[in-house]
Amino acid sequence: MNLKNFITFEGGECSGKTTVINSIKALFDELGIEYISTREPGGIKIAEQIRNIILDINNKEMTSETETLLYAAARMQHLSERVIPALKEGKIVLCDRFLDSSLAYQGYARGIGMDNVLKANSFALDKLPDLTIFIDVTPDVALKRLSGRDKQDRLDLEEMDFHKRVYEGYHKVMEMYPDRVVRIDGNKSLEEVTKDCINKVLDYLKLKV
Repeated sequence: MNLKNFITFEGGECSGKTTVINSIKALFDELGIEYISTREPGGIKIAEQIRNIILDINNKEMTSETETLLYAAARMQHLSERVIPALKEGKIVLCDRFLDSSLAYQGYARGIGMDNVLKANSFALDKLPDLTIFIDVTPDVALKRLSGRDKQDRLDLEEMDFHKRVYEGYHKVMEMYPDRVVRIDGNKSLEEVTKDCINKVLDYLKLKV
């Protein structure tokens, strides 16, 4: 049983996380590696319902405190129902976002405070990621990519200043957790970013392809 195979992927909007994770999944399938792929908020029924509430563009009146607590609630359910059981089965867990997103988005960008976010997520702190891939895309590049999206959610519609604060928040997170957060230059081509991310994951898992 290996509980040290919890790998998360972080970054601002349009950082390429989904493409990267799909490429890693395809590689794992080819190699016969047991894994699950999931996301936050979401991954299970209750958390997906909470996700819909958080990202609904009609919920503009939602306070930052409510948003923070909803993320924390979804995270705890997801962790206990999906992540921990998979790790106990010896599977690698690939997760699109985790606690670091709340630290950057709500803790820093919303002004809730990172310490307050950690307190709100105290039930989930017993199992932090073992490796976090932070795809570092500058806000101006991200917003250009975002403009090409057909569908945008409540967070996508935030002003540029908000996305700049999120970016700053992620750099604060890197300072907080230097031993597990690995930075990838996300301003490169998606092909290069994907290759860099795959190499970091393979290095961590001590796999050679």
